[in-house]
Parts: sequence; C-alpha cells; structure tokens
Amino acid sequence: MPHVRLGQRADLVVVAPATADLLAKAAHGLADDLLTNTLLTARCPVVLAPAMHTEMWEHQATVANVATLRARGVRVIEPAVGRLTGADSGKGRLPDPAEIFAVARRALARGVAAPADLAGRRVVVTAGGTREPLDPVRFLGNRSSGKQGYAFARSAVARGARVTLISANVCLADPAGVDLVRVGTTEELRKATLEAAADADAVVMAAAPADFRPANYAPGKIKKSDDGSAPVIELVTNPDIAAELGRSRRPEQVLVVFAAETGDAEANGRAKLARKRADLIVINEVASTRSSAPRPTRRPSSGRTARCTTCPSGPKRILPTPSGILSCRGWRFLPENWSHSRSGSHAEMWVTKLPRSNPFQRSDRVFKCLGVP
Repeated sequence: MPHVRLGQRADLVVVAPATADLLAKAAHGLADDLLTNTLLTARCPVVLAPAMHTEMWEHQATVANVATLRARGVRVIEPAVGRLTGADSGKGRLPDPAEIFAVARRALARGVAAPADLAGRRVVVTAGGTREPLDPVRFLGNRSSGKQGYAFARSAVARGARVTLISANVCLADPAGVDLVRVGTTEELRKATLEAAADADAVVMAAAPADFRPANYAPGKIKKSDDGSAPVIELVTNPDIAAELGRSRRPEQVLVVFAAETGDAEANGRAKLARKRADLIVINEVASTRSSAPRPTRRPSSGRTARCTTCPSGPKRILPTPSGILSCRGWRFLPENWSHSRSGSHAEMWVTKLPRSNPFQRSDRVFKCLGVP
C-alpha cells in the first residue's frame, strides 16, 4: 500500500525539525498524515531532531513524550541552545545539520537492534586543554584539540544519554544535543566539572588540564630585557580535578580519566589509576617517535593487580578489545547491577596503538573497558 511503503522500505528515518506536535503524535502512535504513517510502519532506526520554543521543550507533556520515544529506541537529539524565532533564545534550536547527519550515520551503523541504552542516564564529558594566563597575550597550555572528548560526547548522545560537555578552548563545532559549558583555566574547569558531576551517572575526564600555572599574573606584556636575559617564571601546582572527583564521588558513579605519558606508561598509569580512584584510565603515549597509544586500565580491587592485554592497531573510534569491552555504539554500562559488575574477579589493562586522526574510533569501545557484558 502506498501510504505504508515508505516506512516499510526505509533503512533510516530522520525527522528534522521535529515539532512538539510531531513528538506527541509519535509517542502516542497517531497516524493522520504521511509522515506519522511512515513513523508507525518503520522498523528501521529513527532519529528525531526537535525544534521548538524552550517552554514547549521543557513542558512536562513533551518531557514525557520524549522519554516514551527514547524507551522505544528512538534517537531523540537534544535541541541546541541559541536564537529561536523572534527575540527569544534558549534551548530548542534545531541542531546544526552536520551534527544531525553525524547522529544519523551512527544510528544507521548501529541498526535498529541496538536501543538507546543510555536513555535516562546523565553523562559529563570534559574536553580540550586549559590555558593559564601569564600576561595579557601569553599563556601556559597544551596541544589538546578536544576531538576525543567531543567524540565521547557525540557517542553518548547517540546512545540516548543526557550529556554535559565542558569544553576548554576547543575550536570545533558544538555537538548536537549536549549541554555545553565553556571554560578557560583549570580552576574554571574544576568548578564546572564538580558542579556537573554532582548528579551524573558517569564522568569522562578527557580534557587536559594544565598541571601548573604562573604564581603571578603580569598585568602588562612581559618585555625582553636589554641584556637578553630571560625572565624567571615561578609556577604553582594546579588542583588535581580527577583525584578530587575520585575522593568525593558516589559509589555507583563511574569515573574515566586520561593521562598523557612519555615513558614507562604502564607503571605510571597504574599509579595514577590508584591515586585518582578511577574505574578506568586511558593512557596516551605522546612521545614524538611513537603513535598515540591509549591504554585503558580498570581499577583493580584491593589486593589485586591489573591484567594486561595487548590489542591490535585500529582507528580511535573502534578499539579492538577482549570480552567485556564497552563501545560508545554499544555502551551498556550503568545497568541495575552495575556495582556488582564492577567488583569482578580481576582488573584489566589493555594496550593498543591508535592513530590520532580519528577520535571516534577510540571512543567507540573504550567505555566497555569497565567490564560490563
């Protein structure tokens, strides 16, 4: 029949924009036009990109409709924050088309059999590198691009999670469907992360905060001296945000941290894993003569040592893993029995050589390092 043929034959259905009216009809199974007929007959992945005024998006009826759709496996993207119609602004803006396309591609790759299994979960991701001002024109920083953190955020959104992305000096397009918080310094990152993590199910610390900052900020540009001597810059240590989170987090909260190492990565990773009290640490070997090498390591229980498994090379988004790896496409951590799952009989360390060029291929499976089947 013509009115159901589109849904029956579709490999993917994307509705952009999806109005409050459309969300309500889809949630309640109404089929009074060609679009809703197609949604009701489709057995393929469905992606909805809402666009409406903030008050409509936040209304209890819309919240309930979105929850119903996500529970059925529909990918409902969080709307963007920005200028709406007229003089209004807020959450409800249609996400950037490139971001909708990225979510649609991931939904198509995962297929209809993989539900939005992070629906109802809250995930905090940090990304980028902090900058510590030295004078009005200079700062201490690092080379972090933020690509890995943004990949985690996009993947978590595709899984149905509510994502807060804390971005430090990143020059990338805002991912669709995240609550974006921009920060500059390590202290700003610390405050934003602690606040966002208070009620989060998982925190992924992919940002690269500066370990040190200048003890004194020069209000004017530091000039060269006439005799050619270099200025002496005193540094002080910045707070360890991941360690602070590890000490204060709830027992059921998952903490994933990152570390950049130039030597003895495995030993340093084990020490940092214990010191930060994290569930997983991903170690990037950043020596100039070697490719990026993330080493995901599960936190060993008391009296145990981590088991190390070397994985073959692969792009960042897909991390080849032993049994129990969790991919961002198959992210299944934080089930009802999460506490039990985390207290398994052993811990694991995985070693893999991954190129820097494609962060999605690292994020795709690194979550399942936490050992949930």
